[in-house]
Amino acid sequence: MKRVVITGMGVVSPIGNSITDFWNSLINGKCGIEKIKGFDNYDLPVKLAAQVKDFDPEAYGLTRTEIRRSDLYCKYALAAASQAIEKSGLISGTTIDPERYGVYIGSCIGGLDTFIAQTEVLLNEGARRISPLFIPMMISNMAGGNIAIKYNANGPCLTTVSACSTGANAIGEAYRAIKFGYADAIVAGGSEAAVHPLTIGGFANCKALSLSEDPLRASIPFDKERAGFVLAEGAGVVVLEEYEHAKTRGAEILAELSGYGVTCDAFHCTAPSPEGKQAARAIKMALEESDYDGTADMYINAHGTGTPLNDKSETGAIKQALGEDFAKKVSVSSTKSMTGHMIAAAGAVEVIASTLALKNGIIPPTIGLKVPDPLCDLDYTPVKAREREVSIAISNSLGFGGHNVCLAMKKI
Repeated sequence: MKRVVITGMGVVSPIGNSITDFWNSLINGKCGIEKIKGFDNYDLPVKLAAQVKDFDPEAYGLTRTEIRRSDLYCKYALAAASQAIEKSGLISGTTIDPERYGVYIGSCIGGLDTFIAQTEVLLNEGARRISPLFIPMMISNMAGGNIAIKYNANGPCLTTVSACSTGANAIGEAYRAIKFGYADAIVAGGSEAAVHPLTIGGFANCKALSLSEDPLRASIPFDKERAGFVLAEGAGVVVLEEYEHAKTRGAEILAELSGYGVTCDAFHCTAPSPEGKQAARAIKMALEESDYDGTADMYINAHGTGTPLNDKSETGAIKQALGEDFAKKVSVSSTKSMTGHMIAAAGAVEVIASTLALKNGIIPPTIGLKVPDPLCDLDYTPVKAREREVSIAISNSLGFGGHNVCLAMKKI
């Protein structure tokens, strides 16, 4: 079995569209949540979202044809992949065999803007007026397909869909493909562009979204006054590479991806199991695969959505996995307090945040945590970032349908 390392990272997010800007925003506690823009004609029950700002796809090498023929979620994915691949130094046919080079990019909803626009064409003008580009722009695998086309990756190309665990699952499955010898490098992550009245109405009507109109009191994971998550958008992409392959070509190694745990609650379509048993098992699986001995300092990037059920259940899962005494010594935080919930991109972006925390010795904060909840009693790094050297970091992702994913990273 092979070792797997991270050699590139890229991000498009509500708090920055580069790794440098994203990390500076995290450690400075910048909130990316604002009043929703672009939908003034709708009477929305929710007033806030975390939207991407100042995004210019041409700045990431997208051609005008690519821009015209790509849905927004795909543009985000291509931009994040461009950053990650440039950082890694991989060049198909030169530094990597194209047939050993893969792409695993997930999206829950895919081309939502395209779907809605073409539905309006159908209703107003008829089926004969639907764009011939409708299907390739709408389907959720096309981000991965377009990345593979652009960068000549002829290896495995896979799209995962597992709700809020999508990006984490994509990275975990890519990790396994490299670990067991099916590829030498895979571009992996998630992308979503689902801030739209249709999704906002759907999430709000199933009581998932925060109704707060104060950006600093909307996404407040682990706070006693939490009342739902804030919908967000963007993309996160990493380049995973087999360790010897990266070492031989002299690549900079950012961290080792050392463990992947994946389970299912099999309990409810939206609510997590209150016991947290299967989420705890996913954490244990990732740590066991990492050969973690229970002594090294750890950072946990929690799923931490800010919903009443998730945060309580996840706290219990962490305690079950680590033991209650040790769990209280670990640094935990939810970067969703700053980014909002990026759905399919969340798990991938949070792997990036975890890798940067590991590399830089700084724990990002949970900025909205001001009213302690006795049911959530771990060290959630409230309000401000904290310097702390850790040797292992894990990132939890928990999705509708009971999906539980934990990814573990180690210093190398």
